[in-house]
Amino acid sequence: MTTRRNFLRTGSLSLAGLLVGENVYSAVTSSDVNKLFSSSTTDNFVSLRPAPGERKFRSKIVDEIIAAYKKRIKDTKLAWMFENCYPNTLDTTCEYALKNGRPDSFIITGDIHAMWLRDSSAQVYPYVVLAKKEKALQDMLVGVINRQVECILIDPYANAFNNGPLGSEWESDHTDMKKELHERKWEIDSLCYPMRLAYHYWKETGDTSVFDDKWVAAVEAILKTFKEQQRKDSLGPYRFSRTTNRQGDTLLNDGWGSPVNPVGLIVSSFRPSDDASLFGFLIPSNLFAVTSLRQVAEMLRKIKNNNDLAGRCEALANEVEAAVKKYAIVEREGFGKVYAYEVDGFGNYVCMDDANVPSLLALPFLGCVDVNDPIYQNTRRLVLSKSNPYFFKGKAGEGIGGPHIGFDFIWPMSIIMRATTSTDEEEIRYCIQTLRDTDGGTGFMHESFHKDNPSNFTRKWFAWANTLFGELIIKLIDQGKLNDFFH
Repeated sequence: MTTRRNFLRTGSLSLAGLLVGENVYSAVTSSDVNKLFSSSTTDNFVSLRPAPGERKFRSKIVDEIIAAYKKRIKDTKLAWMFENCYPNTLDTTCEYALKNGRPDSFIITGDIHAMWLRDSSAQVYPYVVLAKKEKALQDMLVGVINRQVECILIDPYANAFNNGPLGSEWESDHTDMKKELHERKWEIDSLCYPMRLAYHYWKETGDTSVFDDKWVAAVEAILKTFKEQQRKDSLGPYRFSRTTNRQGDTLLNDGWGSPVNPVGLIVSSFRPSDDASLFGFLIPSNLFAVTSLRQVAEMLRKIKNNNDLAGRCEALANEVEAAVKKYAIVEREGFGKVYAYEVDGFGNYVCMDDANVPSLLALPFLGCVDVNDPIYQNTRRLVLSKSNPYFFKGKAGEGIGGPHIGFDFIWPMSIIMRATTSTDEEEIRYCIQTLRDTDGGTGFMHESFHKDNPSNFTRKWFAWANTLFGELIIKLIDQGKLNDFFH
């Protein structure tokens, strides 16, 4: 069986060959892969986008942005990579249609034909700022919101969904699986990301038509799930175990996970990497929940005049925030007060970071803390040092990885977040150069690469990382930074 993120261990392997015999990937054919990742030489820097007629979703404004910003990038290879990466979600992963007369967008993660609530939100997020300039793009985003509401109402504990009741390779998991689910790993951020997308879509467009009674019902389901996973009165309804030889793919204690002291924090059984948490209270995700609940409360008041549900969302946000301050800020020698990565409410904690977002490093990117907050800055120094057991440094670069892939593999996503949260132009310059030089000659971002050999990478087609890279480049150009890379 393949796993969600590390089935493609090296760029030298044939993605098409790995797909043979896997029913869940039946929508991705060998010819599709060859079209998406042709063998154009990097010497010529020929665009690796699919031909216009073969793109999954076409946006005139996105094409205009690519043309305009590419001209402003001095570095030829960086310009080529931007053109390949920024539209990758639209070009290759967006399945848009009308469903019962309503926009519907099923966004696959890339090399796996399933839709993660987290990934799909993050993949389309960089296009939100363009939505009011193009009706087709706005409809596509409405389609994502509609589909995510539908998914949450099917099962708020699931992280990934099929495009219909198709079943999946994980049907044998010991949990309440449904045919519509691809995987059912409970992760707080799976419910935060749809709230983030909805909030920023509303702020950018002013459109409220998508936020109907079903959307309100989805918010109720989110709040109910969060409160259940505070585990104040019981362990709650969610259990999960998997027959596997991989420790991070299952939960101990008969599927309940590690014990926690119910102090007001929310349990996240799994991390954004889809790996099991060590201690149940995952702090980056709890802070993400605080931010997201407050955003959705603002929407409920101003759009729906629903002060009751808004008040309950705000009350939970306040409770979780207070618990983070009391139980998740710890003293570390050489760094001062920092955020722990996970705690259990009994006084136990782990200090580390994982490359996936939300992470401690990415907290300002998600609007959870101010980038100049001293505790965040102390934490940032820690996670970008050898005091973080998943910070790796080698011949090709340095950055954060995680247990999902294992030792010595750096995730470009962590380098992108490092640049995004930096105010130091030298640090940002280092990040951009490293991202440019660790693509393994492919012109795309990957899930991870070996610290000494960028040609040894995982996931040749990982749309989230590609689009996130494009988002970073646009941000830096707009800010007028790094004149040696950008005009």
